[in-house]
Amino acid sequence: MPTPLETRIINIQKKIKITTTGIFDLMTCLEIEKIKTISVPTTFTLFEHKKEIQKSLGFTGKDVDGIVGPATISRIEDLISKMLPAIPAGANMIVSKKSLDIIINAEVSSKSAYQTKYKFPIWPEGDSGITIGIGYDLGYVSAAQFSTDWKNILTTIDFNKLNAVIGKKGNTAKAALSNSLKSIVVTWEQALEVFYTKSMPKYAKTTRSIYPGVDALPPDAQGAILSLVYNRGESLANTDRRKEMRNLVGLIATGNLVKIANEIRAMKRLWTNAQRGLLIRRDAEADMVQNATFYLQTNESIFV
Repeated sequence: MPTPLETRIINIQKKIKITTTGIFDLMTCLEIEKIKTISVPTTFTLFEHKKEIQKSLGFTGKDVDGIVGPATISRIEDLISKMLPAIPAGANMIVSKKSLDIIINAEVSSKSAYQTKYKFPIWPEGDSGITIGIGYDLGYVSAAQFSTDWKNILTTIDFNKLNAVIGKKGNTAKAALSNSLKSIVVTWEQALEVFYTKSMPKYAKTTRSIYPGVDALPPDAQGAILSLVYNRGESLANTDRRKEMRNLVGLIATGNLVKIANEIRAMKRLWTNAQRGLLIRRDAEADMVQNATFYLQTNESIFV
């Protein structure tokens, strides 16, 4: 018969889906460290692991004693009992900040890279349209959407120039990328404003509509799916290129993170090594889904 404290440890182990021993063993420490994103030396003893966990839970001074008693267990129970907060009216998903960083990094790499390579309109090749800001593809938006997103951001002259290439894709877009268009500058601050206040809310609504249940996934997973839709669009057409996007519908509805990650990785068949950025992006999204947990600090999650 387990003691009351052993029973509580068993319940924690069940919650974090590891072998139930009733002992705060190394496996339990490692899983809690993963949840808290603690990195410790591989040479640490079990006692040192426990002390690091206590520090991460806010214990200080003599309270960092390596003894996993009622005080430490209570804080761990509070940590793992966190549920996703209710999504407020006007928002559609709750994503992690690092998942949004995946999108920004995949689209423009960094602020410095943006200011060097992407502050002017570009044509990313393939079926893309002329693209501005953080992956904002003018080939795939309506004139009305472009006006909503950018009319109050750009000068009238620049807005009218870009409005003229709405809907142009592929070689048509390439031919339309004139020197006059290339002279337009979209600042980093303007790009971020549209990304956070226009693009993300719009794509979050789209993502939730095509993938019912996505808002019940861990925030990292929600953000990875949002990244996928932002990059590949919302189509679930019955074509070979959209096969994995369709397969995700049922997997997201049932919350099967491993299989969702597998489908995202399977999409890599669509691109060659010449499109290495897309291959890296799919792997990053898949990894984020597969390793997603509900255990995020308040400042790590964002409603979109």
